[in-house]
Amino acid sequence: MPIRRAKTAESLYAEVQDYDLVVTPDAPFASAINRRLDRPHFGTFATTPRRLAAGRREQAEDRVAFLEVIEQTDHDWKAVAYAIGNVLQCWEHQGRLDAILDYDAYVDETTREVVEIMQNLRTTSKRLTEHTIDDDQSVAVVGYEQLTNLERSILPEAFDRVDLFTDEVFDYPEFHVFESATDIVSALLDTISAHNAEHVAVVLDSGSQYSSLVESALEAADIPFYGGPGFIDDPHHRAFVRLLRVGFRGSETTVGDVQPLLTQMDFDISVKYHQKRLETVDSPDIEWLQEFCSSIGEQTFADALDTYTSKTGIELTLFEEELQTLSLSDELLTTEGVDRLAYYLQTYEVPVDRDNEGVLLADAKSSAYVDRPVVFHLGMGQDWTHSAPQRPWVDTETQFERYIGNFQRLLQSGDQQYYLVQDTAGGEPITPCLYFGDLLDDDFERFSDLESVEHRRRPQSNGVGFDRHPLDIESETIETVSQSSLNSYVNSPRDYLFGKLLDSPEQERFVEGTLFHDFAEFYVNHPDVIADVDITELVDAMLGEAEAFFSSADEALRRRKYRIGLELIMDYLDDYGPESDDFLTATSGWGDNFFVEYFDRPVDSPLTERWFEDHSLGVNGKIDLVKAPDHLLDYKSGSKKRTSQIVKRAAIDPPADTPNFQAALYLTYYRTIQPEEPLEFTFFHFLESMDDVIAGDANLDDALTTVSYYPFTFDEYVSSRDTYEVLLDGYNDCQETFGDLGYPAYSDIMDQLTFPETTDRDELRASEFAEEFTTAVDVGTSEDVDAEKGADQAIRELNGVRRRTFFREDLDAFESFVDERLEELNDRRAGKERFPVDGLAGEPNYRRIDNRDLLLEGESDD
Repeated sequence: MPIRRAKTAESLYAEVQDYDLVVTPDAPFASAINRRLDRPHFGTFATTPRRLAAGRREQAEDRVAFLEVIEQTDHDWKAVAYAIGNVLQCWEHQGRLDAILDYDAYVDETTREVVEIMQNLRTTSKRLTEHTIDDDQSVAVVGYEQLTNLERSILPEAFDRVDLFTDEVFDYPEFHVFESATDIVSALLDTISAHNAEHVAVVLDSGSQYSSLVESALEAADIPFYGGPGFIDDPHHRAFVRLLRVGFRGSETTVGDVQPLLTQMDFDISVKYHQKRLETVDSPDIEWLQEFCSSIGEQTFADALDTYTSKTGIELTLFEEELQTLSLSDELLTTEGVDRLAYYLQTYEVPVDRDNEGVLLADAKSSAYVDRPVVFHLGMGQDWTHSAPQRPWVDTETQFERYIGNFQRLLQSGDQQYYLVQDTAGGEPITPCLYFGDLLDDDFERFSDLESVEHRRRPQSNGVGFDRHPLDIESETIETVSQSSLNSYVNSPRDYLFGKLLDSPEQERFVEGTLFHDFAEFYVNHPDVIADVDITELVDAMLGEAEAFFSSADEALRRRKYRIGLELIMDYLDDYGPESDDFLTATSGWGDNFFVEYFDRPVDSPLTERWFEDHSLGVNGKIDLVKAPDHLLDYKSGSKKRTSQIVKRAAIDPPADTPNFQAALYLTYYRTIQPEEPLEFTFFHFLESMDDVIAGDANLDDALTTVSYYPFTFDEYVSSRDTYEVLLDGYNDCQETFGDLGYPAYSDIMDQLTFPETTDRDELRASEFAEEFTTAVDVGTSEDVDAEKGADQAIRELNGVRRRTFFREDLDAFESFVDERLEELNDRRAGKERFPVDGLAGEPNYRRIDNRDLLLEGESDD
């Protein structure tokens, strides 16, 4: 069926102005008709059945009943609320208070007591049941179909029905499609001001993101509004409940867990503490919270409220009154008591005084009419669809007709209607409210399938309507990039951006890793100091520094981990450490070192923690240890990687799924220090051998991974004498074949051929190179050797070397790659294009994302 055109308040008033009483299905519409009165009228003119029976604004009778029942009984609060909801709903649809007793499946002791207690409560439904409109009045009922059975019971025998709709079709306005909810709210603020606020209404789902966004935006712009936040939406009310929850979370509670509470209470806690356990942090801003948590079981609800008000200077008078109403003020705090309070606040709307001024915020699922000249409808997704009560006493078909009738009226509220929507969220289409499917003849899956206009943020925007002007802000140029920043940027530029914009908390793995690095640096500088110290003392010191991140139950495991890690680092440096630093220029210490402070000794060796920043290459970093003039070392607390994995993760065309450019970046820099020299970079995974240490069978070599760099091309390498010697040390057939061939013949063959770029084994075997190489080797060897098999083994061996080694062309390409990324990065910082979610290899590896909650998986980069 099409959207039926709803009658305006003016036209309906013209139809009903001669009646003594006009009954409407909702209060806003009754008020709208009353505002059109153009003659004196004695008594009530237009009203709802409930207001007529109650003689005033009706109270939330579910809450009134709940408070009375928990006062008179000891039943579980959830059971009471459930029973009251069923009783009132059945009463509404069947017209009798005790009608619920006809449905055995919904009747228990709690339900019976609820019915008995409510018999004597002067609720609005009770007044409605007892009230009947006098027959001597002329009565018009507007929208009779929208009234429930209980509401109809008030009507006299004789009354006239007035339809809410005409026979015409409503030609709905086009949908304004935006890229995000924040864009919608920004567009809203472009139109609303404090001067026109009284003429504007905003219809939205009160449980959606739009509600908080709109309220915050209006408040920030000093635009008055009402109809939005309720009692529990008050940020201090929510924070107080959160405070009660925090008290029972236990010793594993982190500062990050309580950060929203502290922020609301205006305590500024550094983000670096967020992953530390609350009870371990030494800060005057949270001492009171630590004391509160330690004595939680000795305090009453009133005591806790006093603590909150004393720390914030905010008097929560309404909350104090509500605690007294619930008889909770003098109760000792328990988890059960806090759960009951939280459930009550989530279930019932506590009445609050509102200033009815400014923009009207209307809930899409509880409103059917808004009497404002300009009405904005926000979102309009499937959250606007009601869930019909699945109860045997509800006629679902009739109820659905009420819902869809209200929806049609709501769409037409106002002289001007604006539908502001999103087409997608998180890369998925947003489903329009399901009622559209019954009302529109068009086939559609999203709003853009209907008559719509898109509003996108484009640099070429002319600023007309909802579009935006680009911001003309000069950005700071990034001149160098670290390996970690490059890894993050290549994986996901947008995640990299958020990582730069936001402070990051200290993390357990970083703190532990830093402690091991600090020890290694200190040991190189002061082995004599460590030799005189019991290793248990060092372990204790490390545990004390890292205890904020783990529970006491983990202490034994960590103690063993720290001891083994320290011992392996010392064993390595004793056996393989640098013998001299004469080949390096002096350098000052870089950063803090825990053991420097612990022992009060400086570290000044140029071999350790050597910082570099090369603007010509565009790279920066910190070398853990310069082991030799041609050899760098990096300590790793994670699991060991194979040499081929290190080279593979440094790939640039395309980048790997888990990009890691550390080895490539450090060798690229260090080859400028040692030009034309082969170089090595070793990763020492000092915890890799933990299990072997425990078993008494540890081998330091098992914890080392070394990748080499050769200052010549791979093509130059394959024809060299060194490569030929590698083949003679390879597989049996390879040794026999090339021993028989000889180096001069091998060199001549390789000088005439070019090794393919691919590293795929099957592609290599099927290549023209493989065919020509095999033929040439076969011609140059005797029949006693298997030349075909030997050549195949040689190709595999050469390819293996390439997959485990950096050659000159690899690092030359990496230099260009860094230049391209820096140019691209600075263009994006300057606003020439957005920072996309997807990296160079496509969809990012979400396991490597640091700001996962800020990225929507599948989000479009357009």
